[in-house]
Amino acid sequence: MYDDGDGPPRPGGEREARARAAEVRVAFEGMLQIRRLTGTGTADPEAVPAPWERGRMVRAVALALEAAGIAPSAVDADSGRRVATGYRVAGVPDEPGTVSVEWLGPHGGGAAGEEEGALADCARVLRRLGWDALVYRGRNRRRFVEVRPPHPGC
Repeated sequence: MYDDGDGPPRPGGEREARARAAEVRVAFEGMLQIRRLTGTGTADPEAVPAPWERGRMVRAVALALEAAGIAPSAVDADSGRRVATGYRVAGVPDEPGTVSVEWLGPHGGGAAGEEEGALADCARVLRRLGWDALVYRGRNRRRFVEVRPPHPGC
């Protein structure tokens, strides 16, 4: 259901896009309901990631971004080339409980010029939903958002 930004482009036109938006809306509302049901010990249960999300961070973060109207990137299944500009969510292999969000697009497509603003938007969306989301610059000078669950007691 979720789109982490590493899959093929979504087929179809406006009708399929509306259907996808409806699916994402329902899934996101379901995620908020899980928060309400499991976060009974917090002042605002919708503002804290649920255990379900913490166990499936790539899925939960991708759903939150897509529900906010931020487009995922996409990769051509045959060539492996990136064909759409947008976010990509991936686990961080040496840091369990952490995912990264990158802004990627086709070679020469301008994603590098968009990444600062786009990733700032991604971080804002995720912070509003209770995640710790910080923008960093990697060794290759490209930015990324590091996402973690909130610290205990926050």
